[in-house]
Amino acid sequence: MADLRQLFGSAKHPDRSVARVRPPSSDDATVSAVGQLSAALEVVENARGLLYNFHRLSGKADLALQEAVTALAEAGHAALAAEITEVLVGRDVIPGRWTFEIVEAYDEQYWEVFRAVEAKVRADLSDGVRHVYEAEMKHAEQQPLPGPDS
Repeated sequence: MADLRQLFGSAKHPDRSVARVRPPSSDDATVSAVGQLSAALEVVENARGLLYNFHRLSGKADLALQEAVTALAEAGHAALAAEITEVLVGRDVIPGRWTFEIVEAYDEQYWEVFRAVEAKVRADLSDGVRHVYEAEMKHAEQQPLPGPDS
């Protein structure tokens, strides 16, 4: 098999500068802490996506349920279809709320606040620059390894 560098090229780019420059007042501990907060926000963003997925899937399930209820009625089971419609079609997923209300409450109560906190920390400690920690990691990892093969 051919040399991997010949096949895929090198991941090292010593000629590149750091993509995001930290403010002169930021030390390693601050850059790391801001990076940790940004990583936490990324988890919240992922959770929000899952919540929206839950919202969409619940809506699809409700529409599929309505089609099934119609099919039951058309198959001669009108009383059972009416009973299902009464207890399940349009039912709240938690008391008093449909999924769109859960998504909106999450956004207003948690997601928007978390984003504002992360933005304030970036503004105060990183001159608003995003992903400084990751940019420095990228730069460090793309430096050649010391030794005869570098």
